[in-house]
Amino acid sequence: MFKKILIANRGEIACRVAATARRLGVQTVAVYSDADAHAKHVAACDEAVHIGASSPKESYLRWERIIEAARATGAQAIHPGYGFLSENDEFAQACAAAGLVFIGPPASAILAMGLKAESKRLMEKAGVPLVPGYHGADQDPQLLQREADRIGYPVLIKASAGGGGKGMRLVEKSEDFAAALASCQREAINSFGSDAVLIEKYVLRPRHIEIQVFGDTQGNCVYLFERDCSVQRRHQKVLEEAPAPGMTATLRQQMGEAAVAAAQAVGYVGAGTVEFIVEQPGGYNAPEQMKFYFMEMNTRLQVEHPVTEAITGLDLVEWQLRVAAGEALPLRQDELRITGHAIEARICAENPDNQFLPATGQLAIYRKPGHSAFERAPVRFDDGVREGDAISPFYDPMIAKLIVHGDTRAQALARLDAALAQTHIVGLATNVQFLRRVAASQAFAQAQLDTALIERERAVLFGQDPVGLALAAAAAVAHTIEQERATATADPFSQRDGWRSHGHTVRRFSFEYAGESVPAQLTYGRDNALSLQVGDASAAGAPCHQGALHWQREAQHTGEHSALVLEFGQLRARVQVYPQGERLEVFTPQGHTAISVLDVLAHSGDAASEGGRLTAPMPGKVVSFAVQVGDKVTKGQPLAVMEAMKMEHTIAAPADGEVQELLYAPGDQVMDGAELLRFVLSK
Repeated sequence: MFKKILIANRGEIACRVAATARRLGVQTVAVYSDADAHAKHVAACDEAVHIGASSPKESYLRWERIIEAARATGAQAIHPGYGFLSENDEFAQACAAAGLVFIGPPASAILAMGLKAESKRLMEKAGVPLVPGYHGADQDPQLLQREADRIGYPVLIKASAGGGGKGMRLVEKSEDFAAALASCQREAINSFGSDAVLIEKYVLRPRHIEIQVFGDTQGNCVYLFERDCSVQRRHQKVLEEAPAPGMTATLRQQMGEAAVAAAQAVGYVGAGTVEFIVEQPGGYNAPEQMKFYFMEMNTRLQVEHPVTEAITGLDLVEWQLRVAAGEALPLRQDELRITGHAIEARICAENPDNQFLPATGQLAIYRKPGHSAFERAPVRFDDGVREGDAISPFYDPMIAKLIVHGDTRAQALARLDAALAQTHIVGLATNVQFLRRVAASQAFAQAQLDTALIERERAVLFGQDPVGLALAAAAAVAHTIEQERATATADPFSQRDGWRSHGHTVRRFSFEYAGESVPAQLTYGRDNALSLQVGDASAAGAPCHQGALHWQREAQHTGEHSALVLEFGQLRARVQVYPQGERLEVFTPQGHTAISVLDVLAHSGDAASEGGRLTAPMPGKVVSFAVQVGDKVTKGQPLAVMEAMKMEHTIAAPADGEVQELLYAPGDQVMDGAELLRFVLSK
């Protein structure tokens, strides 16, 4: 076994590798960029070496600096993690040339499987089923158009050197092909350094099922069963589970043996994942009719590997280290078993209701359920951040992975919802509540899975308000009074308790909820009885909620963010409130919402919203403008493309108008809120 390894990655995967290394008595070296100088993965390792500026191109992708760091610290091997250099054959070769062990497959295997077109040809030769498509070297746009027309729509354009869901475009009809091809090539060259693409038939009602394979230097290779990764947005995974629901024993064996054949065809060593598209011609309730086609092989350990660890009882990073050190695989195929069911949810900094736009900011509040970290447990929470850390625009927006394990899928689902409900993140937008809705949706609960699940369930997944105005306002009032009581002194004028020698007191509040102003009034009665009215009772058609209000602190919770057991009229709920200035983040068992307690005087001079401006919704790089000065635009028309957090985002016109001025050029870096262009609104 190695004495010291360098981890050429960041975030949760670096922490994950370090955890296993520590358990095995292996010392670790971290590398870090300017943005990660105080990151969790730096603290998790025994040593750390600075390798450059915040941008990945200036740090984590500079493999010569990483090799220098390994040499300087006496590391014997380099673990690439996943992402960045994990599938870079030049890096693997450079490690070998420097006398360092690359904890991954041989460079030849990375090269063969990294180019999708080449991998398709190898798989065809090995007898692995393929989706109809074009995998040729000729990249003439007109030829690609003809091939797409020949295959028949819908087709999927995929970057040949791609991975992680980037460099992919779905094209529904022929006239959309050229624009989609250009966009795909642009993203591919920026992400992978190559704009070569392949074209495949888009399989209808497809499931994304992948097989975990493992090979050693003695020629042994096994499959560690499958993972279903069908729940996706923007071709990137949201929920993963193992084993795949509805998988028959026959199909599992066929897919496993095909995956092993694929790995052996390239002399694979270490952990890898063979990904398949699975067609369901007989519908969701006819798993015996499922057909599988090779999609790609990822020559690395993947984000979702913990669900495989949960059902097999194995530590896959330990297997990686042992195989890289020359040991044989610890188990044979007939010794591997599936136990229970596991589900992983990717918690990301993003806004699902705004086309999953990535978010940046500080984790002002970061509270997690009871869990283990980087080891098997009913609830496992793997992350590379801490409360107070910032999510920057330089890297992937994933905050953490929540993994649950149960005896059955139903038990795992229940544990997942409970754990997500106890995950409180404040300071930036996240997908936590969205994940709860996906897991609770009828399609997911009944395992009616395909890659279009999110779109099919759109009506129950987006724009939902599980808390509601009444409960949010009641929580805001209760929190406000609790804070006042905590700061009150013996001075009777410091206490806003509504005391009068006779009569009663009415206290007025002004809230902002879901973009609307909402009045409320709290009436102090005898014996400290409180009555709350939310909304204007005199306004016709406006919602109005009235009732008695009382609450108490949970006995086991104390401090600023202690939970309140609250009652308002017929509503009963346990609430936790986290103040962020005027904005209060309200968490309940039903979900999370935000409400602002407005100081009317402080906002009396606020101006009306400006028109005719288009601003950047996030920090990032301007990729292109789709308009020129003088162009007439219509609401919803694409105006500009930005790149942030490794993904492209289209900025559309908020209204009809005419472009007046472009304020940046393609390639320019812009900050959140920067004005991109000006246009005159149509009258």
